[in-house]
Amino acid sequence: MTTPVTIIGAGLGGLTLARVLHVHGIPAIVHEADPSAESRTQGGQLDIHEEDGQRALADAGLTAEFRAAVHEGADAARVVDRHGTTLLDLPSDGTAVRPEVLRGDLRRILLDSLPEGTVRWGRKLTGVRPLGDGRHELAFADGSTETSGLLVGADGAWSRIRPLLSDARPEYIGTTFVETYLHDVDERHPATAGLVGQGAMYALAPGKGIVAHREAGGVLHTYVELNRSAEWVAAIDFTDTAAASARVAAEFEGWAPHLTALITEGATAPVARMIHTLPDGHRWDRVPGVTLIGDAAHLMPPSGDGANLAMFDGAELGKAIAAHPGDVEAALTAYEKELFPRSEAFYADAHQILDICLGDRAPQSFIEFFQGGPDGEHQEPGRESGR
Repeated sequence: MTTPVTIIGAGLGGLTLARVLHVHGIPAIVHEADPSAESRTQGGQLDIHEEDGQRALADAGLTAEFRAAVHEGADAARVVDRHGTTLLDLPSDGTAVRPEVLRGDLRRILLDSLPEGTVRWGRKLTGVRPLGDGRHELAFADGSTETSGLLVGADGAWSRIRPLLSDARPEYIGTTFVETYLHDVDERHPATAGLVGQGAMYALAPGKGIVAHREAGGVLHTYVELNRSAEWVAAIDFTDTAAASARVAAEFEGWAPHLTALITEGATAPVARMIHTLPDGHRWDRVPGVTLIGDAAHLMPPSGDGANLAMFDGAELGKAIAAHPGDVEAALTAYEKELFPRSEAFYADAHQILDICLGDRAPQSFIEFFQGGPDGEHQEPGRESGR
């Protein structure tokens, strides 16, 4: 293609697509609403799966850079009860098949791999309309417009591109994750740091849980998981840090102080992340000149697969475009033929993992899941919570 592929959204999926296209000599432009790469934090630690995320990075020619950014030992995992008593302890053995990396580090690797000017920052999309023949006119908040020849929505849960293809809208599933951080934990919170260990700690019960990950630099990144109504979330003023933290902590009355400190001693304001999903098996009819990747295509409950699937989508779409030079529709048809059944299979897994973590049998169901891998090898839900 001589006309650049137009990508909306500079998340992991959109950047992977741009990189794979670059590897194949195909130009791309990525429009991103954020004013710069550093304008906001990029979420926590991800475990990168061999079968999709790592394959996508290999297609992008970035395996060595990814390996250099891995947080060694972060694959350790521990399950505790509400009193902080260890129920299952799985130290790292140094052979993680799903190594951990910070989302921000991975994004930086992808950004650094692209030609200068590929990502256009501060480009907030305000509208899009079909022009016919697979072309679309994009309108931006700065008053400018642009015409695309091939348009890819990589713009997440609330995609502005999705309505070109589908009437589906994300719906709240009744679960909210409240995100908190503790800093300098070994000096300031040694008991809590010791409880979490070197990797991830899961303290789960029916309908609620506290999941914390150790990140580089003495950081504990926590997701407090609660099955609660939208009205319950709306009633909390998250701009009042002390009051919000106290209200969330009240849901864990009687739990060990070393656990609730992950909520009450947070170094940043707690952030509520209400979990939404698209209809299971979301798909659409072929529309000329446009498609979706990542959460824009298949938003589902967090299960460790979201970022991996987004990168894999981007790599597969990039390869399909390269394999059908001059025939955009053949490329998009080939991509979507594989996308729909692939993503449909993950919806069931995502709902199952949420039930394993917060269902009536938690934490025993979670422990059994850890121990129930093939041939007795332990497995675990992915470390990706916030989107």
